[in-house]
Parts: sequence; C-alpha cells; structure tokens
Amino acid sequence: MLEMPKVDCSKCNGCGLCLSVCDSKVFFLIGNAVNVSQTAACSWCTYCEAICPTGAISCPYEIIVEK
Repeated sequence: MLEMPKVDCSKCNGCGLCLSVCDSKVFFLIGNAVNVSQTAACSWCTYCEAICPTGAISCPYEIIVEK
C-alpha cells in the first residue's frame, strides 16, 4: 500500500483547499471533513500539507532535493 497523507479530523474545518491543489484527486469531502481515498495514487507533492490552514494534513514522507 502506498503512503498516503493523513487527515486529523479533529483539526479539519472542511475548507476544501486540499481538494483544489491535489492533482491526484486523493481527497474528498464527507460532510464538513476531508477524507483520503486509499484507491487514488498520491503524487507526493505535499501541497495539501502546505496549504492546510489548520494543520490537519500530515504527509508521512518528505521531499528532499539534493544539490
């Protein structure tokens, strides 16, 4: 199973910003909370984590650029 972003539902306010930046369509809304589709292929861009205003999304990986 691929590593997927995780959503802390207690922090999520359902703003949907993560949906707007996710080209992989990993996120979907149920009520006022974002959920992660385990069937979608995450591209590991980490934009969702960066854009989340409440810090509800955490990515279990880091993008490291070597010089």
